[in-house]
Amino acid sequence: MANSYEQIFQNNENWIKEKLGQDADFFKKLAAGQNPEYLYIGCSDSRATAEELMGMKPGEVFVHRNIANIVNTLDMNSTAVIQYAVEHLKVKHIIICGHYGCGGVKAAMTPQDLGLLNPWLRLIRDVYRIHQAELDAIEDENARYKRLIELNVQEQCINVIKMASVQERYILDHYPIVHGWVFDLETGKLIDLNIDFEEILKNIQKVYDLTNSEWVMSRTNNKNFH
Repeated sequence: MANSYEQIFQNNENWIKEKLGQDADFFKKLAAGQNPEYLYIGCSDSRATAEELMGMKPGEVFVHRNIANIVNTLDMNSTAVIQYAVEHLKVKHIIICGHYGCGGVKAAMTPQDLGLLNPWLRLIRDVYRIHQAELDAIEDENARYKRLIELNVQEQCINVIKMASVQERYILDHYPIVHGWVFDLETGKLIDLNIDFEEILKNIQKVYDLTNSEWVMSRTNNKNFH
């Protein structure tokens, strides 16, 4: 353990040399600020690292990770990240990325008391309840597990779209767009679930329309005059 810990700092030194060899001003540019186009919300699983699987560089992706890539609007951690990304960083894309083989989703399918994890896993069990007819019709357990992972991503995308900051920004600027992905650990591929953002937004606004305010409409109207 001690050797692997010390190796981290050696890796860091090697990384610094590599970056400076490619661009002598790399760290000056990095320190100047960030302007990412993407907010990535993924699982904390150590095998699903955002920048590496996307082929992105430091400063190109704003990242939030938790167990099973959950977006709970009562969780200030995730909502603060989303609001900051949307209102201040002005990201153009919000990505919810799950992965096959997710331990959090697997645990939610297990009928046992997991202590402090229960309230968090209940959010995934709610996904199962919403889609129970479809999932129960899948006889193969592994296939059912994979489908629940996909449906969990879909429902977390919907939770993002419900947020006022996302709806308001989209009305004003026509972005961010919300995407749902799954990372396949066995192949390394990113799978786009092709979430129909505009259709979902239109449907959920029948209940979750948080944009019908004078402040938003006045900003929209003012923008249209320019």
